[in-house]
Amino acid sequence: MQQSTKALLRLRQMILDGELPVDERLSEPKLVERVAVSRTPIRVALVRLEHEGLIEALPSGGYKIRVFDKQDVFDAIELRGTLEGLVARRAAENRPTRAALAGLARTVAELDDILSGSTLSEDDFSRYMNANAAFHDTLQELAASAVLRESLARSAAMPFASPSAFVMAQAGLPESHEILKIAQYQHHRLFEAIEAGESSRAEDLAREHARLAKRNLEIVLEHGPDRVHLPGLQLIKNAGAL
Repeated sequence: MQQSTKALLRLRQMILDGELPVDERLSEPKLVERVAVSRTPIRVALVRLEHEGLIEALPSGGYKIRVFDKQDVFDAIELRGTLEGLVARRAAENRPTRAALAGLARTVAELDDILSGSTLSEDDFSRYMNANAAFHDTLQELAASAVLRESLARSAAMPFASPSAFVMAQAGLPESHEILKIAQYQHHRLFEAIEAGESSRAEDLAREHARLAKRNLEIVLEHGPDRVHLPGLQLIKNAGAL
């Protein structure tokens, strides 16, 4: 693994896990010591994290971790939904063959299997997160648009904006199973719309599907940090008080 990639992954994880406090000034010399890489990879990683929106530059030098309002997170989710709507529209317009749709069908079937039980274990939530990510990745492949893929990658890099951002945080919460069943119902309808070439319906479904993440965030915040573990929860203003 390249040193710059190692530094990026480590720093991102340290921020999301709260290992780096939000009020701490991030300077290259201190981070070099903590991450155990040279200064250049740290510098590259900090630029990347600023581009992702996790940190912002200070006028006096160095960086600070960004803190977000709940509305900031909602806006990031809405932006992802708009982009995924375009992805779904393009996928339907491309009229994929049955063979091309096979991968999407497999992920839908896998999600069905995961949700077939009356309760979900932590392993089930982990499997769901991976299968859900595969579903959204496959949609992008069907859209065959490099521009949309790159735009979605930038959007999903924002904290809490990825399709599976809240899945593991919901493990053990009473509402979680029902929310995931609603999401799976939308997966089925989205598959049908793409298969039928119904581009407008596919776009509307994808946008509505992304908005379900807003409800997921509200559930997580209602239960508070004592009940859930969501990497980056400390980056939302007043999350512990909601």
